[in-house]
Amino acid sequence: MEKEYLQTDEKKRMLTDTLALLRLTQSVIQPDDFARVRNTIQQGIDNNHYQRDRFGINPAIHNLATARLLCEKISPDRNMILAILLYSLCKSEYIDENELVGTWGEDIAKLIHGLLKVSTLYSKQAAMESDNFRKLLLTFAEDIRVIIIMIVDRLALMRHINHHPNEKMVHDVAYEANYLYAPLAHRLGLYAIKSELEDLSLKYTNRDTYTDIAHKLNETKTKRDAYINGFIEPLRNKLDTTGIKYEIKGRTKSIYSIWNKIKKQNNDIDHIYDLFAIRIIIDSEPEKEKSDCWMAYSVVTDMYQPNPSRMKDWLSIPKSNGYESLHITVHGPDDRWVEVQIRTRRMDLVAEKGLAAHWKYKGIRSEEGLDTWMNNVRDILETAETGPMELMKNMRMDIYDKEVFVFSPKGDLYKLPYGASVLDFAFHIHTRLGMSCTGGRVNGRNQKLGYKLQSGDTVEINTSSTQVPKLDWLNFTVTSKARNKIRQSVHEMANRTSSLGKELLERRFKNRKIDLQEATLMRLIKKTGYKTVTDFYTAVASENIDINNIIAQYEELERRATETVTARSAEEFQLSPADEQTAEQSDVLVIGNNIKGVNYRMAKCCNPIYGDDVFGFISSEGVIKIHRTDCSNARNIRDKYPYRLINTRWSGKLGEQFGATLRIVGNDDIGIITNITSIINKEKDAQLRSISIESNDGLFQGFLVVGIRDTAQLNDITRKLRTIKGIKDIKRYR
Repeated sequence: MEKEYLQTDEKKRMLTDTLALLRLTQSVIQPDDFARVRNTIQQGIDNNHYQRDRFGINPAIHNLATARLLCEKISPDRNMILAILLYSLCKSEYIDENELVGTWGEDIAKLIHGLLKVSTLYSKQAAMESDNFRKLLLTFAEDIRVIIIMIVDRLALMRHINHHPNEKMVHDVAYEANYLYAPLAHRLGLYAIKSELEDLSLKYTNRDTYTDIAHKLNETKTKRDAYINGFIEPLRNKLDTTGIKYEIKGRTKSIYSIWNKIKKQNNDIDHIYDLFAIRIIIDSEPEKEKSDCWMAYSVVTDMYQPNPSRMKDWLSIPKSNGYESLHITVHGPDDRWVEVQIRTRRMDLVAEKGLAAHWKYKGIRSEEGLDTWMNNVRDILETAETGPMELMKNMRMDIYDKEVFVFSPKGDLYKLPYGASVLDFAFHIHTRLGMSCTGGRVNGRNQKLGYKLQSGDTVEINTSSTQVPKLDWLNFTVTSKARNKIRQSVHEMANRTSSLGKELLERRFKNRKIDLQEATLMRLIKKTGYKTVTDFYTAVASENIDINNIIAQYEELERRATETVTARSAEEFQLSPADEQTAEQSDVLVIGNNIKGVNYRMAKCCNPIYGDDVFGFISSEGVIKIHRTDCSNARNIRDKYPYRLINTRWSGKLGEQFGATLRIVGNDDIGIITNITSIINKEKDAQLRSISIESNDGLFQGFLVVGIRDTAQLNDITRKLRTIKGIKDIKRYR
């Protein structure tokens, strides 16, 4: 490469990484691969297409370091290495993406396509802080190897930017590494990468804290290693006497982990209980697992004093996620606290790979589907004998195939169900925005309301103050919020339109001096084919039907109704008092000693009819008033005016009608009034004189005044009225 392209220190680093890469890839790289790549990169440099990025980082140095880290930390893979080295030339458009398949093969082209696609997300910086960004990253990558390359690339970048002059860039890269890439590395089982990313992130975002912890650890490294060995050695000697087979490990927690402990416990490094951690893993038969663990526990606690408050027995009662282990914190030599974990090989396998995956154990929030999928990937990384990356080529990245992730113009990231449209997005942002949505600009191009969004789209909503929701919007919306709001809005608009239509119709009837009867109007609505009153009034307001034709049809129905039985709506009637019957109408009462022709009247308080038990009362006007013996006023009259009472009885058969009042309660149904009037009018010598009904909350109650011959006919009519569907109660009133 040209001299001016590389600085002196970069030349040394490039030579070192190149030699290391050649050594690490001997078994996977084809003979002419590196020569072809070198020539392509040199041509790119000559044409100013392999230049430093905006932070001054040389892509040749960075990509070589990334390829080397991939081989060292994970596994050598030809296609991934070549994709890493060629990616920058494709991003700068020196190499056309469409030519990759013919020149380098379909698999390398696929990897570079995934890297290019993911790189488009980084122009939307605001979305980095969204929980959905990691999901979108996995969706865009399409291939798990792309994610692995990105993780390793981020570690190479984190190593490179120490003391970089652009402090904001360093801080942003460090934050992203800790927030995004360290959890992904953890889920993939890349624990060494995960720990280094976390430590470097702390170093760049809180250098004083990192330096302080690192200094305290480094200044005592020899002593610390000696301490751990000194702690383990007597344990090993004692455990050997028990006859159990075991493995014992000692370690110091990472700087980032120690810092988390310091924050959580609000303490300093000297008082962190589990700064040192010892793990005893026992090879035990299933039936002896618990007993062997407790035996090891007794050995540890016999040698070192335990802290009872720090005892965690997940052996007797495992965690809900399946985790089994004994955790004890003991007081070791030199007044230091050391955490000891005791488990069997099977328990350790479960803790690391099984039900209690390591990221769950550490408290990192997991997701159904993603955990299972990532666990399978991790198993491949750890157990594959013939190149794990080869087995990953055909792994589908479809864990979020039921969701789409889209950006707002400001870079905020939103998750929507698969198939969501521009209109769904508008309602997701705000109901008011959805109501006035007329379309949107998706990735800078105008799209209609029903345009189906794809992950990574940037969506800007277009609105209009005259826009109103329509029922057909339901055809291209999938989110429950959008569909519910559309239905609600359309219903409210229909009600407003219906109210307007009703007002227009009533005003026209009033102008024509026509008394609008609801029962007749209901029959007309049914006759014209409308399913609901709302639909009818909406049609009137929308001028889909002619009001003049409606009036003409209404008058025709009214004319026909007068020839038969008029069906009337409940609250159109007014209660009129029963007719007073006098001796001039009929002489059917025998008053006193068979005296006829006496002037009398039927009392209004009880309205007696032929057949009732009655008595006469001589009023102050000299007129005899006839009361029922069960009249509410009968007792008062008998007590105060016994001398003014006169015996009275019915005589012969009645030729005239008596008025009887019935109190009736039932369901508020237009047809029920028609049924009542029909039964009464079909009864011989009976007549409905008046009806008054009030409706409330789906029920009506009111009074019928019926002209009948006697009590027998009244009882018969009452019995027939009770058979009408919807009648709840009917009885004689007063």
